[in-house]
Amino acid sequence: MNKIKSYIKTHKKTSIFILIIVIALSYWGYKKITSTSGDTRYVTAKVEKGTIISSVSGTGQVSAYNQIDIKSKTSGDVTYLAVKSGQEIRTGALIAQLDAKDAQKTIRDAEISLENAKLSLEKLKLQNSEENMNADLEKAYDDGFTTVSNAFLDLPLIMNGLEDLLAQSQLSENTARSSGETALDYREQAEVLYYKANDAFFENRINFRKLDRNSINSDIESNIDETYVTSKLINDAVKTTRNFVDYLAEDLDNTSAYSSFQDTLSGYTSTMNGHISSLLSIKTSIKNYKDAFPTTDLDIQSSELSVQQKINALQDAKEKLADYSVRAPFDGTIATIDVKKNDSVSSGTLVATLITQKQIAEISMNEVDVAKIKTGARATLTFDAIEELTITGEVVEIDSVGAVEQGVVTYNVKISFDTQDERVKPAMSVSASIITEMKQDVLTVPNSAIKSQNNKSYVEVLDYHIEPSNNGNGNIGLISKTPPKRIAVETGISNDFQTEIISGLEEGDEIITRTILPTTTKTTTAPSIFGSPATTNKNMNRPMNSK
Repeated sequence: MNKIKSYIKTHKKTSIFILIIVIALSYWGYKKITSTSGDTRYVTAKVEKGTIISSVSGTGQVSAYNQIDIKSKTSGDVTYLAVKSGQEIRTGALIAQLDAKDAQKTIRDAEISLENAKLSLEKLKLQNSEENMNADLEKAYDDGFTTVSNAFLDLPLIMNGLEDLLAQSQLSENTARSSGETALDYREQAEVLYYKANDAFFENRINFRKLDRNSINSDIESNIDETYVTSKLINDAVKTTRNFVDYLAEDLDNTSAYSSFQDTLSGYTSTMNGHISSLLSIKTSIKNYKDAFPTTDLDIQSSELSVQQKINALQDAKEKLADYSVRAPFDGTIATIDVKKNDSVSSGTLVATLITQKQIAEISMNEVDVAKIKTGARATLTFDAIEELTITGEVVEIDSVGAVEQGVVTYNVKISFDTQDERVKPAMSVSASIITEMKQDVLTVPNSAIKSQNNKSYVEVLDYHIEPSNNGNGNIGLISKTPPKRIAVETGISNDFQTEIISGLEEGDEIITRTILPTTTKTTTAPSIFGSPATTNKNMNRPMNSK
C-alpha cells in the first residue's frame, strides 16, 4: 500500500491518466449494464372499408327427425288458413295470415315520414347552396358599406357640434371652476373623451375615404368594425358632455340657460344609438353568414342521416309486415295445424308442424348467444366425421323455452341444410357458425388497434414518424419522435379480428395496432468451463407488445 502511495506521489501525471481511464471504463460498464437496445417501435395499419361479419358458434347433432315447428313471429288474430293437414307445400308457401292492419298503417306512416325527410333535405340543400350563401354574404357586405356611409353623414356634424358646445362660455373652464371641483372633473372628463373620440374619428374617416362598394370584403368588414368602435367612443363623449351640462344646470339653478344644450345632446345620443345598433346588426349578420358555411355542411349531414333513419324505419316496418304472413321455410308436408281462424296468437305460438325431406341440424346454444339469433339467419355447418365437407344452411326454429341443467340454460336451434349429402347420417356431430349481423362497405380496423379508458374507446395515431433503416436485425415498425396521439372513436359490431368504426376516423387513416417496447440488457456473471467466472450478456426482458 505504501509503495502505491509512493508511486502516485512520484508519477502524478501517469496516475491521473490511469484514474481517468478507470472512470471511463466504469462509466462504460454502467451504461452496458443499464442499457436499452433500440427505440420504441409502432406497427401501424390503415383504416379500410370492407364487410364485417359477426357470428356465434355452437355444436350439436344431425337430427334423426326432420320435423319443424312453424311458429308465429308476431302477435295478431288469424284471418286466413291456407293449408290443411297432409298437404304438400313448397318453400315460401303461405300457411296462415294474421291481421296486419296496424302493420300496414305503420308502413304508410313510415313512407310519409321518409318523404318529409327527403323534402326537408332538398329544401336545406337549395337554401344553403354555395351560390345562394355567397350571394347572401355579398349582400351583407354591401349593406355594411351602406351602413357605414350613413354613419359618416352624421359623425362629422356631431363631432363639430361637440366641439362648439365645449367652446360655449356657459360650459367654459372658468364657469366650471366657479361651480366647484365636481364641475371641473365633469368638464375634464368630457374633454378627454372628446379628444379620444376625435382621434378615432379622423383615422376612421381617412380609412373610409379609401373605400368604395367594389373594395375587397375584408377591407369593408374592417371599416365596419372600426366605425362601430368610433361610434361608441363618440357616444361616450356625448354622454359625459351631457353629464357636465346637467350638473351645471342643477348646480347653478339655471335650467333654462342650458336647456338648448341638453336638447342638442339628446338628439346626438339618439342618432348615435341608431348608428351603433345598425353597425352591430350588420357585424352580426356578416359573422353569421361566414359561420354558416361549415355549419351548413353539418346541417346537411344531419338531414341526410335523418333520411337514412327514415329509410331504415320503413324497411323495418316492411319486414315486420312480412311477419304477419306465416310461410313455409322449405318444401315439406303439413303434419298438423295448431290454430283456427280468428284465434289470437302471440310471438312464438305454434301454428303448424312441417315434415321435410331436408336434413336438419340441432345446435345447442347458450342464453347469451341465442338472444342474437333470428329465424332465417344464415349458417355454415362442418362435420367432425367428414373433414372436407362444409354445408350452408338457414335457421328455421329456435326454442322458446330453454332447458336448465346444473344451473346452465341452453336452447336448441334447428338449421336446415341447403344441400343434401348422403354421407351425412343422423346423430353425427356438427359444428355451426351462425351469422348474427353483417355490414358491408363500413370502416374497419384490427381489434388490436382499439383501446378503452373510462368506458370510452380510442385509437392511437402518430403525428410524425421515421421509417426504420434496414439494419439487418429484423426490426419492424416505425419510430416516432413524439408520443402517439389519442383519437376518440365510436365503434359498431365486431368479430374475432375486426371492429367497425362508426365515427372518429376516415378511410386511409393510419392507426397503431401494436407497440414494440425496447429490449433491456443486463450484464451477469456465470461460471466458466475453466472454473473461473466468465462475463456474459443476457436479455433480461424480451420485446414486449403493448396493445
